[in-house]
Amino acid sequence: MKGYVYILASQRNGTLYTGVTSDLPGRLFEHQNELTPGFTSRYGVKTLVWLEEYDLVTTAITREKTIKKWPRQWKLTLIEENNPKWEDISWHLMGL
Repeated sequence: MKGYVYILASQRNGTLYTGVTSDLPGRLFEHQNELTPGFTSRYGVKTLVWLEEYDLVTTAITREKTIKKWPRQWKLTLIEENNPKWEDISWHLMGL
């Protein structure tokens, strides 16, 4: 089963959320529509700004745990390497 590690942001350089899932389109829908109470709905974290896909969800879980331990600046750099304008990249999900 594939796995996805993703970062959502409230705005450029705003609040960040790092997550992992095997159903990224479904999970993003939950975040964007505040269907699950918690961090992302409390802080308005809805914009998909970064993602990685893995062949195994277990590999994705390991990567997510690693990124969550990183300093904030490393996460900002990770986002800006591939998405310098912090655009919503959820359109990438159309092919999943």
